[in-house]
Amino acid sequence: MGNAETASLVELRTDGDVAEIVLNRPGQLNAISSAMATRLAAVTSEVGRDRSVRAVVVSSSNARAFCTGADLKERNGFTDAEMSAQRPLIRAVFRGLLDLPVATVAAVAGFALGGGYEIALSCDLIVADETAVLGLPEVSVGLVPGGGGTQLLLRRAGPAVAADLVLTGRRVEATEALRLGLVDRLVAPGEARSQALAIGRQIAANSPLATRLAKRAMRLGAGRSLEEGLELEQEAWEEAARSPGRREGIEAFVEKRTPDWA
Repeated sequence: MGNAETASLVELRTDGDVAEIVLNRPGQLNAISSAMATRLAAVTSEVGRDRSVRAVVVSSSNARAFCTGADLKERNGFTDAEMSAQRPLIRAVFRGLLDLPVATVAAVAGFALGGGYEIALSCDLIVADETAVLGLPEVSVGLVPGGGGTQLLLRRAGPAVAADLVLTGRRVEATEALRLGLVDRLVAPGEARSQALAIGRQIAANSPLATRLAKRAMRLGAGRSLEEGLELEQEAWEEAARSPGRREGIEAFVEKRTPDWA
């Protein structure tokens, strides 16, 4: 596969200070091949280094599917050694999303299954439209969720909901997904991307330092004791309070103008 063709599998677009990562393998419902994983890991690394980016949206070019997970046709016939050799690449994809310092929003329409739902779980917020169908069906093909699904879903929805989805491998439609906490916002069909971008712009309008620090405190605090979490919050508060952004934000509020975060 040529460089141009590989690059097209995941497109990177910008809308001001909001970056959009577009999964673009529509003929395969965005099933994650090795080539697509390589490109996605590279894109997240590029976005993570770009200090002008203040929020990230992950979307799909195909209304039928956000992502259907690993490309099982590619994996069919893999030896144990080949499965193991691919593993660091797959882990890099999800690590790259989790490590993005800015807020991330997944725009889910259609199928988000296996690694596809794990891509969404790796984001801070999930906006789904009413066509969304989510699930972690790995056990049905002899695997365990390997993109963080067992841990991220546990933290998002609790142990009972995680056990239900992971151990049965069942699919969940949009309304139930919202009720169970699998997604954060449910919108009309075709509106997930526009709503996710609107949220991204809303986040990007805030202090870039403060939003990064707040995200870091929440991520690092998950699973720790309350006291440890409050110390992380205090560290974040102190850094933000000492920054020029704090002075600019308060002055702009008093003067009734839009802050210039520089």
